[in-house]
Amino acid sequence: MAEILIVEDDKSINELIQRTLRMMGHTGLPAYTGREALRAVDEKRPALMLLDLSLPDMDGFEVMEKAGDIPVICVTARDEIPDRVKGLMAGAEDYIVKPFALDELSARVQVVLRREHKEQTLYKLGSTEVDICRASVRRDGEPVELTHREYALLKVLLENCNIALSRSRILDLAWGMDYYGDDRTVDVHIRRLRQKLGLEDQIKTVFKYGYRLEI
Repeated sequence: MAEILIVEDDKSINELIQRTLRMMGHTGLPAYTGREALRAVDEKRPALMLLDLSLPDMDGFEVMEKAGDIPVICVTARDEIPDRVKGLMAGAEDYIVKPFALDELSARVQVVLRREHKEQTLYKLGSTEVDICRASVRRDGEPVELTHREYALLKVLLENCNIALSRSRILDLAWGMDYYGDDRTVDVHIRRLRQKLGLEDQIKTVFKYGYRLEI
């Protein structure tokens, strides 16, 4: 579960984004002004900021500059090319123009969060340690033998940790786009991973959707 700061002065839009993030398994932290946003950045250090550029007390670009290294997706009505270029050159990970589709927002959020996590190669999950660089998996210090498919699935979950993935998306990432089997095979492999690695509490089932690895 990631904490995501929603900097949007329109209360209805802010609440809509909060609900969307909850469905994805994340927590939305609302802020309605630039000052509230910067205070939340200092206190919460969110994983990502969704930033409206037109705020009542300051320009969104000023918020970006003062927020430091927090990843940012601009979510704004400013659709002119100079604004898009300025936002991306200022360090925004993405730029979404209002009105937007919630599915598109969800996908772009997941892409940014996944990008942030991919740089990590060493993971500790309770008594289980995974070294992506060495393709090594140990539990209580002892090597654990995983099949090629089990390891591919584990790697996908780690690289997308704290992100809810649908069964079909897991199949695309771990099995490949050309796999045409039943997506319920994901359930079988998830069950094996939970048993082999003692991850019953970390690999969460997302009802009627898929799975999320919580770290």
